Amino acid sequence: MNLSKVFAAFLFLACLSMNAQSISEHALGLRLGDSDGFGAEISYQKSVGRYHRVEVDLGWRDSRNYDAFKLSGLYQWVHKLDGNFNWYYGVGGGLGSVDFDPIPNNDRDGGLFIFGAGDIGVEYNFDIPLLLSLDFRPEIGLVGYNDFSDNFDFDIALGIRYQF
Repeated sequence: MNLSKVFAAFLFLACLSMNAQSISEHALGLRLGDSDGFGAEISYQKSVGRYHRVEVDLGWRDSRNYDAFKLSGLYQWVHKLDGNFNWYYGVGGGLGSVDFDPIPNNDRDGGLFIFGAGDIGVEYNFDIPLLLSLDFRPEIGLVGYNDFSDNFDFDIALGIRYQF
């Protein structure tokens, strides 16, 4: 057998295995959870390396008692688990704003808040450009409005994203 053919076959298989372990360049979708009543968030992920990505989520809420938005950003490390399963962890933070509806004899008017966040989760990468994830994101308020910044919040969510 010719050495150049063996080398070409080895290189081809190495490229295939490297491609199978890399993460998608972009993913866009929804993160469906419940953190401080925000519920659904628009979620975008951008690969910044072979095993690293940035995730940005925007949640908003228009309810009877208050109107609010929350913008979070996380840097994530992604590791292969088994087959099409990956697990990931990350760190980040964000900011938001809440505006409470006026209530007689109550001076709650809302304001800006800033928080820190961690992230750990598992995801399944389908053979079609669909990515499903389940993650746990603890958040702690750092600065701002008391009802949204002085607490420690556990956010668990299901992510559904289109990869491109």
